[in-house]
Amino acid sequence: MSQPAYFSLRVAQIVTETADSRSLVFDVPPSLREQFSYKSGQFLTLRVPFEGSWLPRCYSLSSTPLQDEPLRVTIKQVRDGRASNWLCEQLRAGDQLEVLAPAGVFVPRHFDDDFVLFGGGSGVTPVLSILRSALIAGTGRILLIYANRDEASVIFAAELKALASAYPQRLQVIHWLDSVQGIPAVAQLAQMARPFVHAQAFICGPGPFMDAAVSALHDIGMAHGRIHVERFVSLPEEGSVAAPAPVNTDVIGSQLSVRLDGEEFEVPCAEGETLLGAMQRAGLNPPSSCLVGSCATCMCTLERGTVEMLRNDALDPQELNDGWVLACQSVPSSEQLRVCFPE
Repeated sequence: MSQPAYFSLRVAQIVTETADSRSLVFDVPPSLREQFSYKSGQFLTLRVPFEGSWLPRCYSLSSTPLQDEPLRVTIKQVRDGRASNWLCEQLRAGDQLEVLAPAGVFVPRHFDDDFVLFGGGSGVTPVLSILRSALIAGTGRILLIYANRDEASVIFAAELKALASAYPQRLQVIHWLDSVQGIPAVAQLAQMARPFVHAQAFICGPGPFMDAAVSALHDIGMAHGRIHVERFVSLPEEGSVAAPAPVNTDVIGSQLSVRLDGEEFEVPCAEGETLLGAMQRAGLNPPSSCLVGSCATCMCTLERGTVEMLRNDALDPQELNDGWVLACQSVPSSEQLRVCFPE
């Protein structure tokens, strides 16, 4: 498998959003504009130096690709967070950072629908990008339910206020403050979301908040396929995960059928080779990022055959039950397979 290809980007500006959150604005040179084109809801992986090693960390883009504006990621400083502390305290405007190209599948296929968006804390970051793009490219209604500990923790407060004022017929923003209302219960979230049962739902935030939002949407009868959840885990320190064992590409163990970007491909897969490794060896370029089973960028549906996943920190039990697998971690265990990537 190919190793992640980092690019060096200049940090053009650092914006203080709240007492414990910062936005990094990147200067992308013309030679890298194509590599750093992105979709609303995607993230960047930053390579953060730490004690002589490197910590890869994923941070969602809060900018929108539908306006002429620079790339912006937003970071919440976490107590004992090695990467977030360095980024928020040590990084300076003008510094260079190593960054992977945008990745991620937490992306609307189109903006024709209504949207109900759930953001918890810094989980509002990709949600804001989706919200802004939907206001620009769509015509539907948008409900944002945004939960925080207290008013001082609200990221993008002024920006959200301005958007709600500019789009009063389309955008409703509900701020939920734990300090005032307590932690939101499933029934309360369900009541707020009920008018949007036929909308597309996008959810990002702390695990318990996302679980409550998903339960609320199920309770009001929203179709499972309309519910999209972004779950982040800290990627392992570089070098801490053993590299895949080398494979003998002369010994073909399986035949893999692939649907990628609307096209069909046939790919031979060597014994012990991952699906992603076989596709890359055949000259295909499926989506991928972390290569350690943590970011879900390479997720695809297994429509025929069986695989063994070496590692999975990204897919939840429902996604596994729905047939999703991680191409970077899936080794065929049947002679014939077929996978399909999201379009």
